[in-house]
Amino acid sequence: MVDLGYNILKESLDLWLAVSPYLLLGMFIAGVVHVFLGREFISRHLSGGPLSSIAKAALFGTPLPLCSCGVIPVAAALRRDGARKSSVLSFLVSTPTTGVDSVLATYSLLGPLFAIFRPLAALVSGIGVGIFNYIVDREGDRTEAASHPHPALAKRLRVKEIFRYGFFELAADIGKWLGIGVIIGGILTAIIPGDLLVKYLPNPGLHFLAMLLVAVPLYVCATGSIPIASALIQKGFSPGAALVFLIAGPATNTVTLSFVYSRLGKRSFYVYLIFIIGISFLFGSVFHLMWRGLGGHLELIRPTGEYLPQFLKVVCGIVLFLLVLNGFRATHEVEDLEYTLHVSGMTCKHCKLTIENGLKEVSGVRRVSVDLDNGVVGIDGDVEIEEIKRAIRDMGYTPEEKRDL
Repeated sequence: MVDLGYNILKESLDLWLAVSPYLLLGMFIAGVVHVFLGREFISRHLSGGPLSSIAKAALFGTPLPLCSCGVIPVAAALRRDGARKSSVLSFLVSTPTTGVDSVLATYSLLGPLFAIFRPLAALVSGIGVGIFNYIVDREGDRTEAASHPHPALAKRLRVKEIFRYGFFELAADIGKWLGIGVIIGGILTAIIPGDLLVKYLPNPGLHFLAMLLVAVPLYVCATGSIPIASALIQKGFSPGAALVFLIAGPATNTVTLSFVYSRLGKRSFYVYLIFIIGISFLFGSVFHLMWRGLGGHLELIRPTGEYLPQFLKVVCGIVLFLLVLNGFRATHEVEDLEYTLHVSGMTCKHCKLTIENGLKEVSGVRRVSVDLDNGVVGIDGDVEIEEIKRAIRDMGYTPEEKRDL
């Protein structure tokens, strides 16, 4: 038992160190993408012609570093901002399946072939599901009235926001699921015998089916799915089956499916689910055949992070761990502040930044924290609650007092 625990810890640590340098670089690039390709920019392009808006939704969504639950409030906000239903579906498929951070993490654990093919599959899948939904539900594919506009982000705040979003907010978003993925990957690597799949699942088609049965209901983010896929390949799973997991896992889970059913309708729900199942099988098969056509060499899908200096991997691993740890602490920060308010109308990270910066300018406010998921704002300082409410109203949002500690 001690040896098993040691092996799990060792394999998990190796996965963490291998992915850390590439993930930190991806988080920085994600911050740049967030600042210069935010929701306001996207929403302006998702309410035009059906085909162009679908293509733009997939194109904009592919590099964005949003997980399969993090994309839901953004998708809901885009719909309220006038985006077409088909464009929102396209965005829901292409965005959580990949992102600039997960592409680099994919390169580190699965090699260049996966790193190129995965975002390409996300882009094509997003366009495909949008067009398919438009064909079967043309009447329902209308735009909605836009919600409140957002002011442009000041230039002096852009550099700060790149680092804040990339290394703090994104670390909080993906940290939990990255850790879970690394631990599961370590367990699979340490426990599953190398000849298990050859003995019980000799047909690659069965690998595809097994991955789909696991991936559809499971919540796993684009980054957290990578160490799991890497461990499965090491144990004999087909690379194509691993790609099925990388596509269907982040794009489908019970939360996302419930959102599609409730907000976009029954017809869009069936389109979404059936298309994801079909496209993951298709791309998994194509990838498997392509890999076999290139010789089926493991070098094409082997980790590239192992070539980096060990010192660099250790330093990056420690930095990433501290960022994720800080993200866990920040998620509980709102409840520790003096005033806690429900604030309606907060729909995106830009809303969060607007409220944080606006309240910090109120005389007497020492600290502000915004929990976007629960619509809660925490404030600490020598200031009257009515003054805080007035400042929030001036920014275009509606405050409601939750409790006064």
